[in-house]
Amino acid sequence: MKQILNQLFEYKTLDRAQAKEVVTNMAFGKYNNSQVAAFMTVYIMRSVTVEELAGFRDAMLDLCIRIDLEGYDAMDLCGTGGDGKDTFNISTTASFVVAGAGQKVAKHGNTGVSSICGSSNLLEHLGYEFTADQARLQSEIEHAGICFLHAPMFHPAMKHVAPIRKELAVKTFFNMIGPMVNPSFPKKQLVGVFSLELARLYGYLYQQGQGKYGIVHSLDGYDEISLTGPFKFITRQGESLIEPKKVASNSIQANTLRGGDTINGNAEIFLNVLQNKATDAQQSVVLANAALALFASGYASSLADGLERSKESLQSGAAFQSFKNLISPNKTQIAVG
Repeated sequence: MKQILNQLFEYKTLDRAQAKEVVTNMAFGKYNNSQVAAFMTVYIMRSVTVEELAGFRDAMLDLCIRIDLEGYDAMDLCGTGGDGKDTFNISTTASFVVAGAGQKVAKHGNTGVSSICGSSNLLEHLGYEFTADQARLQSEIEHAGICFLHAPMFHPAMKHVAPIRKELAVKTFFNMIGPMVNPSFPKKQLVGVFSLELARLYGYLYQQGQGKYGIVHSLDGYDEISLTGPFKFITRQGESLIEPKKVASNSIQANTLRGGDTINGNAEIFLNVLQNKATDAQQSVVLANAALALFASGYASSLADGLERSKESLQSGAAFQSFKNLISPNKTQIAVG
């Protein structure tokens, strides 16, 4: 690691093979905590290259515990996190709207690192029990239209890194690769990223694959569609700039997207949205993200079609029913508290 660190401190970059080797060695505990922290800090201070990002991803996918959900044509909705906006769990909530609309979802998520409440924090709080059992996950996706893949269960080799990430409490390159290492290898994804630069790196890498995808970044810094301003949308067909009015009646103010100060507060917002009890801003931003997901997956023929399907999922109760079907095997009573 000393040689690698000196190379990076001299403003040099890693090639794909070197990047893969470093993450692999991290996974097997070959470096001490200080070396790992120093390595991660480099990518807080400078941009990652496409070769480095690809190498990091290669290592994580090689080391992960794979889960076979190919027969369900599932998609993932996942953001990098690390945008520092402290929003409520928008992509997680939108995942249930998408599932309620009929597009199966294999949601990959984790506990919050740079935020109070990650998707894992939220679902665990509401009674979901994490599992890596393939039969149970397949049963969930069949009955609820969605299953949840708690990242640490599928990336056990990262146990040496997790405590260091938690202590740093800021976004690292692991945030950057999180959406790309879903252990079910979905062929459809809506990915949110925290910078336009990273969105274009993602676009380059995803272009090399065969799946359907949409990459989103709101120009005012959100790793999702925030409706606070225009956002970039990158697909295999190209890159476009979309105004909020395309997917909502009005743009909204940033303070309307804030999550609660606790996991419980975030859970209340999540349940309110799914039960049509949330504010117009909260409902609108979830519907917009769900609409883009349905369009990116090919399940909807257009953004307008995606928005109509999302509204129907939410207003009919299908999205909330999807959540209840996911939770019910684990917890008979849904409560916040």
